[in-house]
Amino acid sequence: MASTAWFSPTPTCFHSKPFFTIRCNAHNSVALSFTKTQQDPLAVYSSVKAFAPATVANLGPGFDFLGCAVDGIGDIVSLKVDPDVHPGEIFISDISGQSPNIHKLSKNPLWNCAGIAAMEAMKMLGIRSVGLSLSLEKGLPLGSGLGSSAASAAAAAVAVNEIFGKRLSVDDLVLACLKSEEKVSGYHADNVAPSIMGGFVLISNYEPLELVRLKFPPEKELFFVLVTPEFEAPTKKMRAALPLEIGMPHHVWNSSQAGALVAGVLQGDLLMLGKALSSDKIVEPKRAPLIPGMDAVKKAAIEAGAYGCTISGAGPTAVAVTDNEEKGLLIGEQMVRAFQKDGNLKASANVKQLDRLGARLISGVRAN
Repeated sequence: MASTAWFSPTPTCFHSKPFFTIRCNAHNSVALSFTKTQQDPLAVYSSVKAFAPATVANLGPGFDFLGCAVDGIGDIVSLKVDPDVHPGEIFISDISGQSPNIHKLSKNPLWNCAGIAAMEAMKMLGIRSVGLSLSLEKGLPLGSGLGSSAASAAAAAVAVNEIFGKRLSVDDLVLACLKSEEKVSGYHADNVAPSIMGGFVLISNYEPLELVRLKFPPEKELFFVLVTPEFEAPTKKMRAALPLEIGMPHHVWNSSQAGALVAGVLQGDLLMLGKALSSDKIVEPKRAPLIPGMDAVKKAAIEAGAYGCTISGAGPTAVAVTDNEEKGLLIGEQMVRAFQKDGNLKASANVKQLDRLGARLISGVRAN
């Protein structure tokens, strides 16, 4: 098995890889003695299937530090131990889904969100003795603002972890997914953290990563009205539109609204939550003009009875909140009409509840 060593110019030093020891002797010549110090974790399953939910990031004023998971829509990753795959590697066998841009996704694991996260999870576990093949079923459209890349990454990382006995922590899984997000859209966890953990999640720090679960009261009803137009808003493009500097008044305002949003979540106060959700003065004003009809859609949602409305993640999906599914369907109809009338865009509406579970195992076949 190949291994790469890095050597110091001084012969008295040695460096080590996770499972191998590499020593320099006292005569400036190198003795490569590889001693295995830890065995790979054994596969508990021969194959698994994992699901990861869609997410709504930012939630208005919570740019890059607040997000939540949405029930019923997401991505599925099937993973199996494959003797035809080189040990320690991932092979992507299939990518399927209804998204019209599904052909844009690479099967090269180095350039695929699921592949990157799966490889990072394998590295964390020290998997070197078996290879894995992966198939990805996209339930989310690309560039929709619903955490499509994060759901692929989360499902893949959880699938790897499940196959080898759930040895990785929640923080480990989020970090594996962050490697994927970093390549695709930037180092932010407001999609991957709630997709892994479920519910509402606050990222209080990135270095080191610190995640805070915000518990929405279980007895309270919360529905998200998700209206997605036929329009792609790539995250990199939408991030490029953001201001590099902001004034103190806007900073103070957004900070207060982010605090109100957290309080609204914890108290189950949808009036407070919705008002804060709609009150971003930094990000939304720069992104809304790039999504045809967005201002009219937001106005239509509020007039139809939504507690609040904003852009979901980088867009173009608009998200409104309500406490009743039937009311949510009516709100969605008005939002779809506004996209058509003011943005000349066809759109579809979904009314979904909060996903409180996060990424999880759907099924598995036990290893012999």
